[in-house]
Amino acid sequence: MHNESLSKYEYLLGTFGNSNYIQAQIAKAQYSLREFDQVEALFEELMRSDPYRVEDMDMYSNVLYAKECFSALSFLAHRVFMTDKYRPESCCIIGNYYSLKGQHEKSVMYFRRALKLNKNYLSAWTLMGHEFVEMKNTPAAVDAYRRAVDIDPCDYRAWYGLGQAYEMMGMPFYALHYFQKSVFLQPNDSRLWIAMAQCYETEQLRMLDEAIKCYKRAAACNDREAIALYQLAKLHAELGHPEEAASYYKKDLERMEDEEREGPNMVEALLYLARYYKLQERFEEAEVYCTRLLDYSGPERETAKSLLRGMRSSQLSLPSMDVERFPP
Repeated sequence: MHNESLSKYEYLLGTFGNSNYIQAQIAKAQYSLREFDQVEALFEELMRSDPYRVEDMDMYSNVLYAKECFSALSFLAHRVFMTDKYRPESCCIIGNYYSLKGQHEKSVMYFRRALKLNKNYLSAWTLMGHEFVEMKNTPAAVDAYRRAVDIDPCDYRAWYGLGQAYEMMGMPFYALHYFQKSVFLQPNDSRLWIAMAQCYETEQLRMLDEAIKCYKRAAACNDREAIALYQLAKLHAELGHPEEAASYYKKDLERMEDEEREGPNMVEALLYLARYYKLQERFEEAEVYCTRLLDYSGPERETAKSLLRGMRSSQLSLPSMDVERFPP
């Protein structure tokens, strides 16, 4: 109940305005809600008011790792090492630093040190599992994640890690079981819904209707990676639902325009929408998408020119447009 705890801590902060403990608890709640920018700002404030703080700073290192802030994570690792290198939090921060550098063996070594200092240190087991996944050492990853869920059965990251590990081993039924546990514990995390949807899409399962439901939940949970809308469009197209596919391609296209992203997904969306509106005999809308495709230099340009000629040959009145003026 992260939102409820956040509101209560914020109320307490009104009375205990200088409490570092309450600020750290607010950061924890916001971390669970994946509001990383606010978490980063809170931890920066904590570091200014308490420069020798080590407690909870491993969570700050997780945020810096997720945002790939290499220099800030390097500075934090150096700072906690100089303050107290014999704390599990310090070892986890240094482990995250080496992981971001791609030195996974060194990272595992520091997570092991954290566990020597505190064998029930949950974060170290989970992060070590992630490292073993990166190293393709699936049995060791499964063991680390299982140790984590033994310590805390409510650690959704460890359940999610188990799902990933079994997916890597080509066992989607097992993976699905663990993804369902993780999403039950953290229903507002789009990554978990996407992982479960991809599991439903595997060759062994091919439960595409279930995958669509999961992608819809991911899209409703602020899908930062912008995967869900594209996958919904593709699945509806595959299942022969052109109207739904066009709707999701259009939403995905609008999102890409808002975020100023280019790439093959944009070309695919433009092509699908151009063909869809042509089949619907909504030629003016089809021409808009075809015209945008003419700005590209690949085969999609020729496809757009061919679609425009096809629409021209119809008896419907369209604004004249000389597609031949575009050089090949």
